[in-house]
Amino acid sequence: MSQARTAYYSEANLVNDSGAAGHFRRNRIFYVGGAVALAIAIALRIYQQTMSFSVGTDYYEPEFQTYWMSLLYIEVVVLSAIGIIGSVYVWFTRETDAASISPQLELSRYFKLLGVLSVIGLWAVTVAALAIESDASWHQVTIRDTDFTPTHIVIFYFAIPLLTAILIPTFIWTHTRIPAFMNRVSLPFLAVVCGIFMIMPNYGFNEWGHTFFYAEELFSAPIHYGFVVMGWSLFFLVPLAIQIIQRMAQLIAEVSKDDTAVA
Repeated sequence: MSQARTAYYSEANLVNDSGAAGHFRRNRIFYVGGAVALAIAIALRIYQQTMSFSVGTDYYEPEFQTYWMSLLYIEVVVLSAIGIIGSVYVWFTRETDAASISPQLELSRYFKLLGVLSVIGLWAVTVAALAIESDASWHQVTIRDTDFTPTHIVIFYFAIPLLTAILIPTFIWTHTRIPAFMNRVSLPFLAVVCGIFMIMPNYGFNEWGHTFFYAEELFSAPIHYGFVVMGWSLFFLVPLAIQIIQRMAQLIAEVSKDDTAVA
């Protein structure tokens, strides 16, 4: 059997297998990526719980440089590698001929896209549950000496930027691998990426404001208004989901028909 024919059957089995094994193969990015995301979130939360009050209350202490700034430097390297290397890789390995992508391969790529977006969603929910409110609580009970605190190093310099570091390569991959997105730009997808990216300049403004003239951590403070942009950007997930699901429904019908014909 030719290599192309073997690939056809492999892709068809991937998208048509209704068993548990097929379900896991189609959604392995979510299961594996989700497990990794939860493990990282739990490990960071345990680290905060254990080290924050013992060596994290004073930026100017040597222990803070050892236990917290070292973590920050590692985070910067990891985020840069994911965002920059990932974007460059998916761009230089892009496909230029949408017609050469079979319906089976296209459908399998939609499952991969949904898997990545699901992992991102799981990470966002986990961070919101385990970390966001802890930052406000931290500033209510400790002195804000600099912009580098245990909660900031975990949330502002890793957890939220990680969303952007994953989304940008995913955006490029989607627009260079899936025919419905190639040679055009999905405005809902772009709005989601830009909205989440723009949260970073805003928390820079937020920290500047808190450091110099607004000590209270009220949710309704004017320096928090920009965070609403991230919430608004998530509304665009609805039209993005419609774009994805509509095309997947067409592909599933087409692939099922072709698989029946081959059988």
